[in-house]
Amino acid sequence: MPSGCYMSDGILFASLLLSSALEMYSPKKPAMHSRRQVRWPALLFFIFASLMLLNHSPYSFLPSPPKYTSSQKTCPSTPPYPPLLPVPNSGFNWRRIETKNPVKSFTSLPKATKKKDKLPRIQYGFEKEESTALYGKVMQKRRLAAVKAAFTRCWASYKDRAWLKDELTPVSGSSKTTFGGWGATLVDSLDTLWIMDLKQEFEEAVSAVVEVDFKPDGVINMFETTIRYLGGLLSAYDLTDCKDSRLLSKAIELGDMIYASFDTPNRMPITRWDSAKASKGQNQTAAASGIIAELASFSLEFTRLSQLTGDMRYYDAVTRVTNVLADQQMKTNIPGLWPVGIDVETPDLTQDTQFSLGAMADSAYEYLGKTYQLLHGTKAAFQYKNMYNAAMDAVIRHMLFRPMVPDEADILMPTTVRASSPKSVHQDHTAQHLVCFVGGMLALGGRLFENETHVEYGRRVTDACVWSYQNAPNGIMPEMFSMPSCPSHTPCVYDATKEQVHPGFTSVSDARYILRPEAIESVFYMYRITGDPLYQDIAWEMFQAIDSKSRTDFANAAIRNVMADGEGEKEDSMESFWLAETLKYFYLMFCEPGVLSLDEWVFNTEAHPFRLGV
Repeated sequence: MPSGCYMSDGILFASLLLSSALEMYSPKKPAMHSRRQVRWPALLFFIFASLMLLNHSPYSFLPSPPKYTSSQKTCPSTPPYPPLLPVPNSGFNWRRIETKNPVKSFTSLPKATKKKDKLPRIQYGFEKEESTALYGKVMQKRRLAAVKAAFTRCWASYKDRAWLKDELTPVSGSSKTTFGGWGATLVDSLDTLWIMDLKQEFEEAVSAVVEVDFKPDGVINMFETTIRYLGGLLSAYDLTDCKDSRLLSKAIELGDMIYASFDTPNRMPITRWDSAKASKGQNQTAAASGIIAELASFSLEFTRLSQLTGDMRYYDAVTRVTNVLADQQMKTNIPGLWPVGIDVETPDLTQDTQFSLGAMADSAYEYLGKTYQLLHGTKAAFQYKNMYNAAMDAVIRHMLFRPMVPDEADILMPTTVRASSPKSVHQDHTAQHLVCFVGGMLALGGRLFENETHVEYGRRVTDACVWSYQNAPNGIMPEMFSMPSCPSHTPCVYDATKEQVHPGFTSVSDARYILRPEAIESVFYMYRITGDPLYQDIAWEMFQAIDSKSRTDFANAAIRNVMADGEGEKEDSMESFWLAETLKYFYLMFCEPGVLSLDEWVFNTEAHPFRLGV
């Protein structure tokens, strides 16, 4: 039936009921007017209106026809109802697998924020600045072009030599499977293609992604699958103004697979999940030994998926995890922080003694403020605000140290600590490239929650990572190292007699640079939040050092030792985040600041921007 002539089941039922009533109450003799005949118009109007209201209510008892993603023509202002369904295809359908631990009632997304509760402004008021001098504009365009050229060079090699594979091997010019074999680089790069205005390449990529089948295939890392694949699909869909329904259909298809990993007795997810066993209906139990980042890093992606589809299963799933996080946050050995190692089966997030903002913990903290922002600061989102404030208070008190460096720079570096009790906390003064995201997290949270002290702490942490880049032998920060420490956050005199492998670097336990984005990520946030153009010059220096040292015949590769003199040996690895995150952040540093404004978009931990529209 043509869409213009379509009649819902509810309206059709109401019409039939009305016709029957009309026949029942029609007068046999026009001259006679009984009391019943006088009342029937009002009665029929009441019946018809009631049925119409029921049919359009979220609690409707009348059946509604399926509503497919192809019916969505623009980004929704409220979650769609009835929930959108993916356009049927020949791929594996996770909705057909029996749920062993069903949910009786789903938590729904909070209603939109009132205007008086509007979020504070995050991004600096660039529009009020005087126009940049001609020379500055020319230099900015040249820098922008250089970053885009680096991306297109890598993308061309991926397309020619590793198409549909997870990663290009940039030294040998071959490919490898690292994350499910579903084309990690392909999906992870979709939004970068769009942002860089490579629309033809974007269309080719989307056409290829549509053919990906997220079928069961052994053990899957659900954290990486969520941030790279699901995040990439949702972001690309948002960037098309929600017009390319193919992307949302694939996101739902993948979201259903990820949601199946939550089918455990306590509804906590299995983060290293045997999808093949699950597809056969075998019982699942969350792991007794897990890590905090993998438990607590679904909230942005699943919240956005519920906002776009109206399907509350996803939001309900992460709300259950969030409630556990909130309940146990102040019961750990450092109240406000969760340890790296956790028991998800119980669940118990309190026993381990190691605390970190780096590997295995990072995005658990990053997502607190960002999920609050995605939920527009609604009343239900205040749980995330409270958790953020408690966590950052503990971070500032226990997790930051002031490096003792030759120029006595005013910098703070996040580190790992051991805590056997709240009164026994010991820092090890190690630094990881991964922790460099913390500067951006603090600056964003500072603006979001109107705490300028956090913005200042964000600057000092960002500047610590910048210092490590600028003072390393090749202008690139290593993966993991230790630094001499001042006794407190206040200045101290540099002691040159302390044993060091390089001024400011006590030791280097992992000298690689694997094309990571965290340092340029925080530089990006500091530039967009403070408006300080110095960060653009810093970014350009970083890009030149990284690109020149990591370039291969085909693309860019991880560097084995950035502390060694000379060219340096390269590893045959180019993770998808090089195109999805690192080059994207470098590109955005030199774009007009209105592109992906921090007041209109929120980035997931893989740098995939989600629209703040619902």
